[in-house]
Amino acid sequence: MNSMTSDIGRLYLGIDGGGSKCRALLADAEGRTMASVTAGPANPFQDRAQALASIEAASLGALQQAGLGAADLARVVAGVGLAGVNIPSVFAAVNAWAHPFAELHLTTDIHIACLGAHRGEDGAVIVAGTGSVGYVCVNGRSHNYGAHGFPFGDKASGAWLGLEAIKAALLHLDQLGPATTLLASIENALDASGLELVSAMAGRSSRDYGALAPLVLSCAEAGDPVATAIIEEAAAYLNALARRLLSHGVSRFALLGGLGPKLAPWLAGDVQAALITAQGQPDEGALRFARSRHGTRVAALG
Repeated sequence: MNSMTSDIGRLYLGIDGGGSKCRALLADAEGRTMASVTAGPANPFQDRAQALASIEAASLGALQQAGLGAADLARVVAGVGLAGVNIPSVFAAVNAWAHPFAELHLTTDIHIACLGAHRGEDGAVIVAGTGSVGYVCVNGRSHNYGAHGFPFGDKASGAWLGLEAIKAALLHLDQLGPATTLLASIENALDASGLELVSAMAGRSSRDYGALAPLVLSCAEAGDPVATAIIEEAAAYLNALARRLLSHGVSRFALLGGLGPKLAPWLAGDVQAALITAQGQPDEGALRFARSRHGTRVAALG
């Protein structure tokens, strides 16, 4: 690993890596944005080699966009927020990487999302996307809630909504549960009918279940009581999660992820009152993290 002895020529890089893509944001020593590039998947829990390759590709792409070359990686202080590194063994493996940067400071994707959403100030975030998680940071101390993974956790996520929809549709099919328009909607979406729904979804990924979430929302908005009950259960969980985060002494939280804006209207009044629009993106949070941790040694999950 290289070391920096001067501020002159320093570059800062923010990396936001997840299961579908890796975003890199490059800035100079004065904080001026120089480039923004997106590369492939970067979840080291799923595929560490792919994640590291995507980080390098995004980093090199950002330098190229800024008119620089691979040799300039040695001037880069990188703040890297990744999905999957909440698992200690995964964090340790990535943190031991013989990376090409001057410095690499590693943390979780939810940490950089919170830093971005609140511009480095104390605050909380809930992510409701394919998965779900709650995170709060106060006076340098952070707490995570949820993120237990599908199908064990991730309640109120897209994957959870999809699974609940399939379960409700099959109960309707067997006449053991109330009738619901979810059955026809799912049959149409999967091009399968009756018990073929089981074979159509057996062994599918959380992303595949998450693809059914819009059907739950549309059926609920059309007045289907079963779909409405699923959305209300999701909202009740998010209400409880938000209140738990706020109990740490923060007054605001941001609701992120693809489902966030769609579920926000279903939240309780007191929770909506504490809801704010994110002030920045996760890659901006990663860049902020890089600047704040420059010169420090990362030995454990920050």
